[in-house]
Amino acid sequence: MPDTDRLVGAKGVRAVIARYNQAWADHDLDAIMALHTEDSVFENHTSGGLGIGREQIRKIIEGVFATFPDIAFSARRQYFGEDFAVQEWTATATFARPIVRDGVTLRPTGEKISWNGVDILPVAGGRVARKDVYVDTLGYLAAIGVPGEGR
Repeated sequence: MPDTDRLVGAKGVRAVIARYNQAWADHDLDAIMALHTEDSVFENHTSGGLGIGREQIRKIIEGVFATFPDIAFSARRQYFGEDFAVQEWTATATFARPIVRDGVTLRPTGEKISWNGVDILPVAGGRVARKDVYVDTLGYLAAIGVPGEGR
């Protein structure tokens, strides 16, 4: 595995994101966190989840893995710049734990679901400085079984 701290430009970003995606695929929280900067921000613009710093980000990701224990992402498209990556993905997972947000509880279906999303990932010093997640909201709500939602 290359030392991504020393790689620069789009090639370095590509290497960082490859390691980051593998850590997610392995559900390896320690590896994911090691690839975030200390002051990194993780914001899911669909769910409203916001974590600042590794400790808060770790809690968010622990929640994702608990709610969707077999979550897997397949990249549909990836774009790399000098200090950022954008990736379109499809997530597939079993909805296994309730989601509680703003006093509303969504009960798990126990079914395998899938939804699409996009990550925007600025990279600094060989690490993810920020992760902004945008999800196909109607597709996600339909997948988790919210009545009346979907296409």
